[in-house]
Amino acid sequence: MTASERAVVSARYARFARDEAPGRSALYADWAQGVADDPHVWAILAKIPATHRQPPLVFAATRLLGAPLSAYKEWSQWLHAHADLVIAECERRSLQTNEPLRCAALLPALALIEGPIALIELGASAGLCLYPDQYSYRFSRTGAGVIELDPARGRSSVVLDCELSGEPRVALPHVVWRAGIDLSPLDARNPEDREWLKMLVWPGEQGRAERIAAALDIAAADPPILVAGDAEAELPALIARAPEDATLVVTTPGVLIHIPRARRDAVISAASAAARWVTIDPPAAHDAWTVPPGEGWPASRFVLGIDGEIVAAVDPLGAVVEWHPLSVTGAR
Repeated sequence: MTASERAVVSARYARFARDEAPGRSALYADWAQGVADDPHVWAILAKIPATHRQPPLVFAATRLLGAPLSAYKEWSQWLHAHADLVIAECERRSLQTNEPLRCAALLPALALIEGPIALIELGASAGLCLYPDQYSYRFSRTGAGVIELDPARGRSSVVLDCELSGEPRVALPHVVWRAGIDLSPLDARNPEDREWLKMLVWPGEQGRAERIAAALDIAAADPPILVAGDAEAELPALIARAPEDATLVVTTPGVLIHIPRARRDAVISAASAAARWVTIDPPAAHDAWTVPPGEGWPASRFVLGIDGEIVAAVDPLGAVVEWHPLSVTGAR
């Protein structure tokens, strides 16, 4: 392992411990800081391809294989004893976080699009973000009460709570067709795939595992079309399968940052050329914004965009929507 590889591993885990885990998982913050300070573990993780050694993926893989949910010392001892198994497991896995709460962030953008909607998600995992019409929503607004939205059949088994500011229109979309593309799609009906999604929930995240399990049940009862392969390559054929009498919408919620930077523009072009494009991204993830986010963009927020226009600042997992944030950056 070169000095450069050691530095990359250490820096990535230090950043995760400092910027990403706090407030979500004290255990993962402990593990990540331990890795950042431990050259012996760097040597193990450096054997995993860089695209498969993200902290949440490595930690989930170790838990799937039986690592103890205990302090770093015990976890690292387990890792040393099972290093080859962990390396192999990480190589065959992808970071497929499938958070249905992101639908709460997508909903105001989808409400701007005339339906019925044919919905395609890139990086779909098990497709849990393809059911925005089948979840219930509780949008809380400071001093203005709660906006409650339920499907026509009544309250869903998946209830998404979101803090909302601004004055967006929120309404359930009319989705008539749903499909997704993923390098390795997960099947909501498959017990092994369900277990992997469970492991991708960070220890300490309250209610998230239960929400994902309920969303998996919805997807299992009415499975979407899921295509295995590269998004850019597979999208044209999938678009051709969509009903012609519906508005085609392609979503990329949180997925573009997992695509090599050199290929992101091609994926965005393929999505936006044939459909309305709705995305949730870090502000610097690409240059396809009609007006780039300004320097005052909140550090804890991703961008919600529709056809490249920024419409909101959102929590990366959908728990907060701040509508029309460009007034904050001065770019409006």
